[in-house]
Amino acid sequence: MLKKIKIYGSLILLLVVALVIYKGFSKDEVGNVSLGMFTLKDIKLNILNDELVSGVTCHIASIEDNFSISDPSDSSISCRQTGEITSAMIAQIDKSKSGEVVFKQSKSIFFKTMKIRRIYDADNQTLMYVSYSTTETSGSFKHSLSTVPLWGTKAYIEPLTAQ
Repeated sequence: MLKKIKIYGSLILLLVVALVIYKGFSKDEVGNVSLGMFTLKDIKLNILNDELVSGVTCHIASIEDNFSISDPSDSSISCRQTGEITSAMIAQIDKSKSGEVVFKQSKSIFFKTMKIRRIYDADNQTLMYVSYSTTETSGSFKHSLSTVPLWGTKAYIEPLTAQ
């Protein structure tokens, strides 16, 4: 019995180490800020390039704890125009009020996910990117918003003025 416990314990330890190494080699990670010597939590800074609107780049900051079964729900997002945005790109995106999910990442083995949704504000010709958690934490769903105006891009349409 003791031998089985040692074997299973070793396998679990090996899986945890492999998970930590795998999470450490994220290709979209551009920064890592330690929260101190006495915590295993870090602020991970990731990059998201919008696949349909390639002229938009988002940076996402979120807390990760490699030895926890559930990462905190807090996240922050900042999106900017980093290249050309055309009318053809805007024509491809979902223009419904709920938009479309452009990124998702598991934050827990208990179905908590961080998602980023792109929503188009046609009246103001602005792309909105909202980062949110799918699980309620401390009585609220954590979220963050960033906007990218189309003004000054090839996708911007001059409003008709009343004469």
